[in-house]
Amino acid sequence: QVQLVESGGGLVQTGGSLRLSCAASTRISNTMGWYRQAPGKQRELVAKITRGRRPDYADSVKGRFTISRDNVKNMVFLQMDSLKSEDAAIYYCYAWDAGYDYWGQGTQVTVSS
Repeated sequence: QVQLVESGGGLVQTGGSLRLSCAASTRISNTMGWYRQAPGKQRELVAKITRGRRPDYADSVKGRFTISRDNVKNMVFLQMDSLKSEDAAIYYCYAWDAGYDYWGQGTQVTVSS
């Protein structure tokens, strides 16, 4: 069973930056990514990255967020710049491999104006 542990959430002003981190308990050979869910709204894909391929981003964050991974340390990161109020949500780390998917517990991102 794979466990994902997120960190880096917090309170930031509009226009500020945060860097989220996620550590997996074992190697993920395929895909890792980030989802987010605001109160009363559907969970949505923010970004994902697959080994050997360029990352994908939601249109709402493209140009502002950057996803990266460290395969040696089994970690994935989300650098969030130029944050907007609309980015406030709980962010969940996601991993998929060998026909299974895994979720982190979520980390809160709050954006104040």
